[in-house]
Amino acid sequence: MTKLTPAEIGRLVDAGRGVAPADLVVKDVRMLDVITGALTPTDIAIVGDRIVGTHESYEGTAVIDGAGLVAVPGFIDTHLHVESSLVTPLEFDRCVLPHGVTTAICDPHEIANVLGAEGIRYFQRCAEHTVMDLRVQLSSCVPATRFETAGATLSAADLVSLRGHPSGIGLAEFMNFPGVLFKDAEALAKLAAFSDGPIDGHAPLLAGRDLNGYIAAGIRTEHEATSLNEAREKLAKGMTVLIREGSVSKDLHALIPLISPDTSAFLAFCTDDRNPLDIAEEGHLDFMIREAIRQGAPVHHVYRVASWSAANAFGLTDRGLLAPGRRADIVLLDDLESCSVRHVISAGRLVTPELFAARGSVEPVGLDSMKAAPVEPADFRIPAGAPATRVIGVVPGRIITEDMSLDLPVVGGEKQVDLDKDAVKVCVVARHGANNNIGRGFVHGFGMKRGAIASSVGHDSHNICVVGADEADMAVAVNRLIALKGGFVVAEGGEVTAELALPVAGLMSAGRFEEVHDGLIPLRAAAKALGVVLPEPFLQVAFLPLPVIPHLKITDYGMFDVDKFALVEG
Repeated sequence: MTKLTPAEIGRLVDAGRGVAPADLVVKDVRMLDVITGALTPTDIAIVGDRIVGTHESYEGTAVIDGAGLVAVPGFIDTHLHVESSLVTPLEFDRCVLPHGVTTAICDPHEIANVLGAEGIRYFQRCAEHTVMDLRVQLSSCVPATRFETAGATLSAADLVSLRGHPSGIGLAEFMNFPGVLFKDAEALAKLAAFSDGPIDGHAPLLAGRDLNGYIAAGIRTEHEATSLNEAREKLAKGMTVLIREGSVSKDLHALIPLISPDTSAFLAFCTDDRNPLDIAEEGHLDFMIREAIRQGAPVHHVYRVASWSAANAFGLTDRGLLAPGRRADIVLLDDLESCSVRHVISAGRLVTPELFAARGSVEPVGLDSMKAAPVEPADFRIPAGAPATRVIGVVPGRIITEDMSLDLPVVGGEKQVDLDKDAVKVCVVARHGANNNIGRGFVHGFGMKRGAIASSVGHDSHNICVVGADEADMAVAVNRLIALKGGFVVAEGGEVTAELALPVAGLMSAGRFEEVHDGLIPLRAAAKALGVVLPEPFLQVAFLPLPVIPHLKITDYGMFDVDKFALVEG
């Protein structure tokens, strides 16, 4: 909240006492206390961006009729990548705020791995204009790995130079947990530089003494827990678990049993990566809330997780409760259990289309970040090596993949796709201009029978990732993607059958979120026409360059076994 003068504080006091009118009053609403669970009929009085009165009757310059509605604190998404919404931060604001998300804590990790500090500064400038409170963490892992070519490098000193912006909280998800455990000098330097503030965690499947060592480095939150046992160990060791439900990583149902009176103060919700199609079809945090309640989680504890607990986890002590002196982030619901949002108040302002229209604008960046060289079908050939081939196994609903071994056919000294075994090619094409490397491998689980799909969203270094049953279609898809300056492409029979341009750093559209939503529908249909069975094929492609468990990674050098630090034969 903004710093106040003595006169402004005096006005808050007078309005709270009822001797002066409030700026805005929500009249005759039922207010949920997320601490006790009480539902209290009351007015809520607001001056500026603060609540000044509850549990009393008030008069105000403007009035919202709250009769029949329930007031709850604004929702806080504790970890997300705006880039994965495929729109810019200002469009993300317009897309998500009507779902009740009044605070979003983002990690601009994706754009930072393409553009470095320029990408983070772009997000900071956008945060100065959003209606919601967009908090911009500083990305800790740029590059995310030394086994792939990224577009930028950010040292501890670089991150310190970005510190101090009003949108900042601390250091974003520390993905390099091996670097922590084995005391990598640069990892320790980053942790030391931000040891006086929040450091967000990222440690999938880490357990036992290694988990203790990771937490001892000052890391307090974790959004990568995918099972009850993993989450319970991390809770027991003092971490706040951020329950995630994105477009690919869907952990909500597995972790709903965690939400109880004993644990709700140490849980929060996050989306991590969620696109406009899913937001339109299901919702955002409002979807997580109603689904948790539908599955039997106690109602006021679910709303506590979505607000007060989330705020406390990141030191945002000015919000998360509907109480005098707190930030006036309020969601007005038609129904508590279904989390049906009627109105949203963000920092004391009723959210309307006019409020978005009045914001300032920010020029997009990274419009020329696609520097890949054109490719030919022969670039995707894979020479025959060992009889058994290491294959990435995709697991629907998870970014953690499987390490498989399949015998694949060999023709003319080259390994071939095997549609009967659901094994097609996956390749990563370097796109940052540092080199023209191409990584080659195979993937199982797409169900693809023909054609190819390509994406310039390729976590975490965001090179071009293409999955295909046909090398010629793979080349068509990649070359069209280069011409679009980034995005998604589907090709079949030598032709492009669907595409979506994402020219802002090759990650985000320059258009409105409605346009992206409408563009994703034919893309999904075109992918299904290839036989693809995954519900979100493009985000699944985007996550294939990540290390799998065990750590097998498609890099722009080839298939790399991170555990053995060796290229995989074949």
